[in-house]
Amino acid sequence: MPGRHQLSFSRLRAQVVKEALSILRDPRSRMVVCGPPLIQLLIFAFAATLEVSNVDIAVLDQDAGRWSYELVSRVEGAGFVSEVRPVNGSRELRELIDRGEVMAGLQIPADFSRKIAGGETGQVQVLIDGRRSNAGQITLGYLAAIAADVGADVDSGSGQGTAAGAAPVQPLAVRHWFNPNLTYRWFIVPGLVGILAFFSALMLTSLSIARERELGTFDQLLVSPASTFEIIVSKSLPALAIGTVLGLVMVAAGAFIFGIPFTGSFALLLLGLVLFILSVVGIGLMISAVSATQQQAILGAFAIGVPAVLMSGFATPVENMPLVLQWAAQAIPLTHFLVIAHGSVLKAMPPAEILSNLWPLAVIALVTLTAATVFVRGRLQ
Repeated sequence: MPGRHQLSFSRLRAQVVKEALSILRDPRSRMVVCGPPLIQLLIFAFAATLEVSNVDIAVLDQDAGRWSYELVSRVEGAGFVSEVRPVNGSRELRELIDRGEVMAGLQIPADFSRKIAGGETGQVQVLIDGRRSNAGQITLGYLAAIAADVGADVDSGSGQGTAAGAAPVQPLAVRHWFNPNLTYRWFIVPGLVGILAFFSALMLTSLSIARERELGTFDQLLVSPASTFEIIVSKSLPALAIGTVLGLVMVAAGAFIFGIPFTGSFALLLLGLVLFILSVVGIGLMISAVSATQQQAILGAFAIGVPAVLMSGFATPVENMPLVLQWAAQAIPLTHFLVIAHGSVLKAMPPAEILSNLWPLAVIALVTLTAATVFVRGRLQ
């Protein structure tokens, strides 16, 4: 009969089956595994967006001339504008912004069209609701683009070129690589695949040992011949399999439901997904080893998971963070997987660049699983 520290494949297989059944039988684990991640992908793909639409704009037109009419007409026809609300005075304009009824206000001075006709620069004051800073800045960018188009028409209509008989300067021809139509969903869905797979694997593994402790079966592990390595493997493999399958299903949903092109290497993406889930499994097992109850494990998973998502570069670039946080972000597996996911789906990232993000995932997985083994061994002694 094999001793406690000898590896037994039959014993390991039995423990893996037992762990898989305990996950599928536990209502909390089933809630994590079945349905919600895919439902969240469908919901968040439409809800988690930085695009601005259905915006109300207030306009105080004190000019009523040709070019103010042209500017207001283009604002009304912009796709992001829901309604243009004319106002009769500066006070009414500010009140609409104060009450949050409009995102921005345009105040067109009385000499706007006259200055443009005289070859001078016409200026429009734009008031932005700073309480919604991100949406306000995006709205300002849209309005600036509209104003630039009107300015280009002014130059064309005036016939003033850079030299005698020369045509005015034409607008730049802009080409967006990898996402020609700037479809925000093409960016958000690959990131959601990483985040939802991250939380699913983290929750599954963080509940595993805590569930054993609550059910009273943890004491059986203390007297069983199973080694710490077998316990770690038996609790890692089901979560690894479930997390990998879930990630692949979400990648397929992105391709076939949302129509996101997949241009990279599927094999490298799969390898990155496996290493990513292994890294998360190690973190979850550490949380589970130090948690006395499943409630503590859930709180611990969210205490680790939410900062990890915020620092991963999903919402804001890692390069924009302070240097210390940039270093800390390199220890987060989601940081590297997001690069692999976006690179594999949209831009056919070269294998060398993907490998430069695969080896940190391998190191993180090795460190977290080793630390989890130490934590679990401490609990078994």
